[in-house]
Amino acid sequence: MTASSVEQLRKDGNELFKCGDYEGALTAYTQALGLGATPQDQAILHRNRAACHLKLEDYNKAETEASKAIEKDGGDVKALYRRSQALEKLGRLDQAVLDLQRCVSLEPKNKVFQEALRNIGGQIQEKVRYMSSTDAKVEQMFQILLDPQEKGTEKKQKASQNLVVLAREDAGAEKIFRSNGVQLLQRLLDTGETDLMLAALRTLVGICSEHQSRTVATLSVLGTRRVVSILGVESQAVSLAACHLLQVMFDALKEGAKKGFRGKEGAIIVDPARELKVLISNLLDLLTEAGVSGQGRDNALTLLIKVVPRKSFKDPNNSLTLWVIDQGLKKILEVGGSLQEPPGELTVTGNSRMSASILLSKLFDDLKCDAERENFHRLCENYIRSWFEDHGLAGKLRAIQTVSCLLQGPCDAGNRALELSGVMESVIALCASEREEEQLVAVEALIHAAGKAKRASFITANGVSLLKDLYKRSEKDSIRIRALVGLCKLGSAGGTDFSMKQFAEGSTLKLAKQCRKWLCNEQIDAGTRRWAVEGLAYLTFDADVKEEFVEDEAALKALFQLSRSEERSVLFAVASALVNCTNSYDYEEPDPKMVELAKYAKQHVPEQHPKDKPSFVRARVKKLLAAGVVSAVTCMVKADSPVLTNSCRELLSRVFLALVEEAEDRGTVVAQGGGKALLPLALEGTDVGQTKAAQALAKLTITSNPEMTFPGERVYEVVRPLVSLLHLNCSGLQNFEALMALTNLAGISERLRQKILKEKAVPMIEGYMFEDHELIRRAATECMCNLAMSKEVQDLFEAEGNDRLKLLVLYSGEDDELLRRAAAGGLAMLTSMRPSLCNRIPQVTTHWLEILQSLLLSPNQELQHRGAVVVLNMVEASRETASTLMESEVLEILSVLAKGPAGPVTKAATACLGKAVEYGLIKPNQDGE
Repeated sequence: MTASSVEQLRKDGNELFKCGDYEGALTAYTQALGLGATPQDQAILHRNRAACHLKLEDYNKAETEASKAIEKDGGDVKALYRRSQALEKLGRLDQAVLDLQRCVSLEPKNKVFQEALRNIGGQIQEKVRYMSSTDAKVEQMFQILLDPQEKGTEKKQKASQNLVVLAREDAGAEKIFRSNGVQLLQRLLDTGETDLMLAALRTLVGICSEHQSRTVATLSVLGTRRVVSILGVESQAVSLAACHLLQVMFDALKEGAKKGFRGKEGAIIVDPARELKVLISNLLDLLTEAGVSGQGRDNALTLLIKVVPRKSFKDPNNSLTLWVIDQGLKKILEVGGSLQEPPGELTVTGNSRMSASILLSKLFDDLKCDAERENFHRLCENYIRSWFEDHGLAGKLRAIQTVSCLLQGPCDAGNRALELSGVMESVIALCASEREEEQLVAVEALIHAAGKAKRASFITANGVSLLKDLYKRSEKDSIRIRALVGLCKLGSAGGTDFSMKQFAEGSTLKLAKQCRKWLCNEQIDAGTRRWAVEGLAYLTFDADVKEEFVEDEAALKALFQLSRSEERSVLFAVASALVNCTNSYDYEEPDPKMVELAKYAKQHVPEQHPKDKPSFVRARVKKLLAAGVVSAVTCMVKADSPVLTNSCRELLSRVFLALVEEAEDRGTVVAQGGGKALLPLALEGTDVGQTKAAQALAKLTITSNPEMTFPGERVYEVVRPLVSLLHLNCSGLQNFEALMALTNLAGISERLRQKILKEKAVPMIEGYMFEDHELIRRAATECMCNLAMSKEVQDLFEAEGNDRLKLLVLYSGEDDELLRRAAAGGLAMLTSMRPSLCNRIPQVTTHWLEILQSLLLSPNQELQHRGAVVVLNMVEASRETASTLMESEVLEILSVLAKGPAGPVTKAATACLGKAVEYGLIKPNQDGE
């Protein structure tokens, strides 16, 4: 019984493999192995599992499974061949060639093995040639770079470029590494010359990339402290290059920690988790070191944001986050609470405090339980209290600045800090200070606190009059603009609800006008003008403000220029203002019955502003497009900054979706780089943001030529976001647009069809072929029709025990003409490619003849042609099927069609009759017809 079960599961696995369901086949083979198979059966099952892993491109597992098969049966030639394929893909050519030589010795006449051995032999010879010629080149390049006589020459520049290019290939990187390259690169770093340091850092990136053993060796030679310290140099280019190198090192070490300390070449190294902590510890130390550049501090924060928190909450291990909180939270808070004055404070940029807020937010979000969060709160409160109580006025300012940092990041921690005794009172008191730097800190804290529910009523009661007084009486624009933002924030409390006005009629427009005036004033520094954008982000909830803003070309131009500046902290505010202007936030029309019920119960009912109706929104979108919004948003997407958070990405996705809503505007979006910018938004960010970006991609793919919209390899990146829209949690419109877009892609090339199959879209598309909604059902059928050009899909239709063919036949007889056209096209394609399906059509439904007759009699020429092709394929497939057709009314219909005007339908009908004559089923009349 066990033996028969093993055999059955193996056969099931083989069938699944033939149908392209490699994971299903893998499961069947695994189940069979668990039933106590004989050693011979185990060998077969292991080599079949190896074949599945090869198809799934998991070459490490393919090698492991093939090796298990060889252990059971050393003469298993299939297992040897599969292991050689896996080893070749893994770059281990010397081992692959040994397996192939064994294959050839076992089957000397097998041409496949002979050809594979020739190919791999050629690859080995090429590698040997390359390595031998590279030895001398590496030595020569280092001689030129380290020769003091060659300083600043073109020869030296070329040598540095060649070294970087060589390191990009793994073989070249290995050659540099084995040629004492790291020590020589250290000498280049020690020169202090920008060009040489850049060349050294970029070469080290190639050496360490995806190779943990070389990474650990490099850190050992250079010293972790030395590598991290390069981040803090004044040269922005060198600091960024060091940041990239450290990111590559982190990636290599993290991969090593996951894979049990095995490097790319299988080398055993020291514990990478320990090396990770050493690197992170040095980054945390760098945050508070004197003499470190502001850019270097920002880069250190960026690295910590990328490498410390978990990538997915499915990963249960947040130990690295807990360790960083215990070891470095105070250091991060020190950057977040830093002041521009007095001198001696840490050197920071306009983005440093925002980066610290984002890092704190990421760390807080990565905590799993109340005890961990309580520890975070306790550490923050102790730090703030220590400054607030023990260091006089300067300490109070630092404490308030730290609270502002928390309010912009983990706001729960910020709210708790506001509750500390004397903090809020000090904020209010310092707003009236005569010193500008003290007022700035206090007013900013008041602004950030105003958006938090716990303190909104307190600030409305105590802060509005104070902010108004500061706005009217202060002589400093920096104070007035911040006070204005505070008023804007409090004035927008009603959001888009037209009935909840916080200020008197016209006050909001006056505030917005002043914000636009400051925004356009280029004499004011970017850091201060950012606050004008913050104000507009709140005020543009009001439709009157939106209308005036999009009419102000100078203000829009200034907004877009500021979004491209180095003042990255403005990105979220710009995105928020654009979301408001395009009404791209989620809005659902309230149920009229519920509105009546709410009015009867005297409950508040939100009202939409008359100028937020679709016609006004469309007009605003046109004006934004004319002003160049696409290129501005595209530049924002490219910003490599922690400020471009997932929430900010979601806002940009919403804007793009609003911009491509009208088909006539999509050409403009594509021409200005919108298609390229949407891809990263669809692949990274919040679930909502990714879905919105994917929907925008679908709209572009439907109405334009995908190969022009997404040139080169980019078109293949579009598939995954589109497939994600097929999931059941997406709306019907999103499902429909994804199916339409995939239909377009499936009609372009076999490679794109293979990409769609690889993303496992076929089962979902089949599911939508049963959808009640006629548009979705039709789109799914059209998509399947195009996918039917692929062998794997044809195999699915040909497999026994499924109703796929039946569904297409039945849909060919539906009333919906477009659905009939899609289904008939699929039938014509499948019966042409797989003649065996022709004989199965009469078996799937008793109405098959009626359906074919209705296609042939259709007034629509396309339907007639598709029907005629299906009949021709069936006639050519077998004499028996042809006989059944000729005994029905189909013969009479074909006779009439064959006498029609020349065309594809007439040609197909004539061919059908000719084949029937050939079979001897009918005879030509006296005229030879």
